[in-house]
Amino acid sequence: MTMPDPVAVGRDLTVGEVARRSGVAVSALHFYERKGLIRSLRSAGNQRRYPREVLRRVAVIKVAQRVGIPLAAIGEALAALPDGRTPTEDDWRALSLMWRQELDRRIDRLMRLRDQLDECIGCGCLSVKACRLRNPHDVLAREGPGARLLDPD
Repeated sequence: MTMPDPVAVGRDLTVGEVARRSGVAVSALHFYERKGLIRSLRSAGNQRRYPREVLRRVAVIKVAQRVGIPLAAIGEALAALPDGRTPTEDDWRALSLMWRQELDRRIDRLMRLRDQLDECIGCGCLSVKACRLRNPHDVLAREGPGARLLDPD
């Protein structure tokens, strides 16, 4: 096992180092920065330098994205942290609870849609008498756009 370079331990990271350590493309890091999700400092040579804490922030962003949390919601959650600091274990617990509730709502909605769709496909004919997709004379148009029977939300 090699020991870390003692000079490198306390210093800020280059964009390439953050990309390698986090498994995120440099272009994604630049995108996150443009969206205000992470921030960098500039070196004397005007190169981006990131504090090491950015690795935890990027990890939170990636986990949240992976479970389907929109970047705007991730940004709002991270911006709500005091001084825009890196999330702590307690912060992560609060964020994950909030996001879990949203995910539960989405899962419930998707399960309802799936179950209704199974019924429709199960009939084998898309019968105009029994089909939940049926909308004679477009009467549901008054309620607004979208799938009114399959997606009541």
